[in-house]
Amino acid sequence: MPVAATARPERPLRFAHLPPLPLECGEVLPHPTVAYHLDGTINAARDNVVLVLHALTGSADAAGDWWKGLIGPGAAIDTDQYAVLAPNLLGSCYGTTGPADGERFPAITTRDQARAVGVLLEALGIPRVALVTGGSLGGMVALEFVATFPGRAARAAVLAAPAAQPAVAIGWSHVQREAIRVGGADGLRLAREVAMLTYRAPAGLEERFGRLRGGAGAFAVQEWLAAHGRRLDARFRVASYLALLDAMDAHDIGRGRGGIGERLRESGTALTGVGIPGDLFAPAEEVERWVRAAGGTYRTIESAHGHDAFLIETAQVAALLREALGAGREAPDARRERQDRTDRLALVREVA
Repeated sequence: MPVAATARPERPLRFAHLPPLPLECGEVLPHPTVAYHLDGTINAARDNVVLVLHALTGSADAAGDWWKGLIGPGAAIDTDQYAVLAPNLLGSCYGTTGPADGERFPAITTRDQARAVGVLLEALGIPRVALVTGGSLGGMVALEFVATFPGRAARAAVLAAPAAQPAVAIGWSHVQREAIRVGGADGLRLAREVAMLTYRAPAGLEERFGRLRGGAGAFAVQEWLAAHGRRLDARFRVASYLALLDAMDAHDIGRGRGGIGERLRESGTALTGVGIPGDLFAPAEEVERWVRAAGGTYRTIESAHGHDAFLIETAQVAALLREALGAGREAPDARRERQDRTDRLALVREVA
């Protein structure tokens, strides 16, 4: 049976208990729970919400953890203007319903995850978001949200995410599953070490490590990989990792929709797709292909780091988020206040 796992301890989570959720596999989750953070205040019109979605092993704590510095008062996503809703995705292990190790859990897809997010918004009384954004898996789910709920997002910023999982990423997922299968107790650690070599570009690794030796005499890059493996092994569930890998491999915006272009073009959402040249996991040319098909705006993050640049290159990501939110355009509350002033002035002139 699905379970709601223990949340990460950094900040208290909120929880929404949703109605039964039909899945693409034909099964139904009877009583799903979604854990989330909400930073900032939802305005009276409930139209100032920014939906932020995490990557494979991320949590709902975007503001305090993996996008720290990009969300907050005066930040790129300014919580003085916007309310930031960051849910833990279906299948993860940080508070939202997901698999327990050793127990059966139905197969889930990014479309299922997007639907769960849509139901969460309905439960919170949020009819439309000002922006939906995320990178990697979060970007896939953001794209699915746009395609599944036309008109529910004014804008979208999708970073380092394809419209359909490419063969190279499916291949890396297979190697990670094999590491878990043959690695026993060390399987998740080994899978993470493999994954890290797809998240970083060769140039960045060479620049950072080269042939440097670590304190124990091993190459520094070996020690770095081992540390990442140990940290994930201590904080994540094997069952969730496998479920989310499967969801990513099944990701295909065009499946059952006659292709990606028309559905995204008619979504009513201003789309920005962000590619990272040198990304080994979500090649930039794959991102640019769906952006052109969807009639969106294509941007890049220039970095030696590869796929993880959407987590590392803070200044570039901040600029992209500001652009996606409409830099130079007013936030919803400010726009309404300006319109009220205009209306009052018009009334004064009419009376005069």
